[in-house]
Order: sequence, then structure tokens, then C-alpha cells
Amino acid sequence: MTAVSISDYEIIAKEKLSQSAYDYYSSGANDEITLRENCEAYKRIFLIYRVLKDVSKRDLTTEVLGNKISMPLMIAPTAFHKMANESGEVAVAKAATKAGTIMILSTLSNSSAEEVTKASDGNIWFQLYVFKDREITVNLIKRVENAGCKALVLTVDAPFLGLRERDVKNKFNLPDGFTVKNLEPYYKEKLSLNHDSGIAGYFSENLDPSLNWKDIEWLKSKTSLPVLIKGIGCKEDALLAVQYGADGIVVSNHGGRQLDTCRATIDVLPEVADAVSGKIEIMLDGGIRRGTDILKAIALGAKTVLIGRPVLWGLAAEGENGVSSVLDILRNELDLAMALCGCDSVSKITKDLIAK
Repeated sequence: MTAVSISDYEIIAKEKLSQSAYDYYSSGANDEITLRENCEAYKRIFLIYRVLKDVSKRDLTTEVLGNKISMPLMIAPTAFHKMANESGEVAVAKAATKAGTIMILSTLSNSSAEEVTKASDGNIWFQLYVFKDREITVNLIKRVENAGCKALVLTVDAPFLGLRERDVKNKFNLPDGFTVKNLEPYYKEKLSLNHDSGIAGYFSENLDPSLNWKDIEWLKSKTSLPVLIKGIGCKEDALLAVQYGADGIVVSNHGGRQLDTCRATIDVLPEVADAVSGKIEIMLDGGIRRGTDILKAIALGAKTVLIGRPVLWGLAAEGENGVSSVLDILRNELDLAMALCGCDSVSKITKDLIAK
């Protein structure tokens, strides 16, 4: 099968992955309504295109937190890449570097921050969970700073893990020999099987559910890196992120894996963009499967978007080359969508393109 779209890569990945690994990557919480809505919501947004514009040359570059990237598309943090391919996060970092964009490395990666930054041009950000033992968190921050990560992306929508029923049925656990490299020596060899799912047990035992807005100030006092808040789902929290000094936010519902029946991220984005009004940069993840999805998100106020599952599908299908192909597919689709809408640069992608 020749893959020409993100959905093609998912089909190939599903054939190659174990059932447990595929379900872990693809599943959402409870009835998976939000999981589906993240994608379906884009189909209800229609574009207004303009003609007789000179689009013979297009510029897809943009800047995020002062970093120039080749397109408004970055790699979202996702866990356990070695279940998809033995090269894991290192392969993804190499593909991101070739594509001229940023990878956000998960706390729960199978490759260490040092391995990943070494494999890239240094354009690696780090996704952070805060542990009940704050010393672990501080040591982790120091470690990734020393490794060369350029920003911290604090995930705030997971005080407890959402109920992912496919993982419970599979009694999901990491395969033998796999560890969470960034948490050694704090990490136990196997995830706890509490709640019939190793990852759920790990969250319950180790992550801090008391985390609150005042802790943003604490976190910023422990690092010189920019701090972004990932998991914003309403304008009220977006404004609090501004108030407490976040350097950026990610409108995200954890890929539909936390609270089921919450809104699709693209439906939340306009109210967040209006409320923030340019005070800090906004990113968005969830449901991006086409170049037109990227264009819609930029038009509605995102500076850039993040993709998670499509990267995993490319990685499972063809390793580093598969990830590169996924990024190329979305780049080419965005380029074509811009041209057909009459936009010769990302800066020309505005609300005027969105049908009321």
C-alpha cells in the first residue's frame, strides 16, 4: 500500500503494531466521543477561498517563542515511542530536524533527553509532569536543561488519568525491557498494575493532583526556560495562564484521552484567542489530520499546531522515514490549501477565510 494521507499511515501502522500498542496510541477516554470530535469538528468548518491572488510563491515559515520553524506544525509529546519502532524518540527527533520544526519530548519517553537532543539540532522542548515528590521534578528540570531542551511544556489536564477502557481490557503495560529513561533512577522497572492499567497506576501513585495555579510561579522559579501550559480548555483558564506568567499555552484535551464529552479543541480555540488577544502565543493539538485542518487552526488564532498520533503512525509504518513522510504530507497539503485560498504566506491566513 502506498501511503498518500495520514489515514493511510494509520492503516499500515495498525497492521504492524500489537493490539495493545495500537490501542494505547489510538484510544480515548470512556466512549471516545471527544476523541472523535477532535477530528469531526474540522469537517464542520468551511473555508472561503479568494481567487486571482499571486500565489506563485508561498512562504510557510513562522516563529514560535522566537524560534523560526519551516511551517506552523510541531510534534506533540506522546509516550513510549519504542513500542512503535526500536529507534523510538530518536527517530522522531531526526525527522523533526530534517523538517525544520520542533519536537516536544514526553516525560514518559523510552529514549532519554540526552539521546534525543544529541540526535537533533537542539530544537527540542520538554513536556513536564509534576510529581508528588517535587525533588524528582526539580532534578528532571535540571537534567533536561543540561541536555539542551529549549522550553518546558507543563501538562495540566491530567491530575489523574482518564479512564481508557481499551487499556484496562488489555491490562496495558510496557513491554519487557522498556523503561521511562528520563525518570531513571526514580522509575520502577515495570509500571504498577493498579487500576488494571500500568499507566493509570503510575499516574495515581506518582503525579501530583494538588498542582494549582500558584505552582506556575514555583515552576518558573526553578528554571530559566520558557514555560508553556498544555491542557487549556476554556477562555477562563487561558486568562489565568496569562495572569500567572505562562510564556505560551496549548489548547488541548490530551487527544480526547482525559475528560470525555469535553469540546473539540478547534471549537475552544476562537474563544481563547479572543480572550488572550495576542498577550501570549497559542498552540493547539487534537484532531489534525489534513493541511486544511492546520490552515483552519491558524485562521482561528493558533500560532502553530501540534500533531501526536500521525507521528506515531509514521513511526510504526516506516521509522524515521515514515515520520518524515507524515510531515511532508501535511506540509504539502497546507501549501496547496494556502495557494487555493489565495494566501502566499502564513501571515495571510486570517479569520476572513472561515465561513460564518
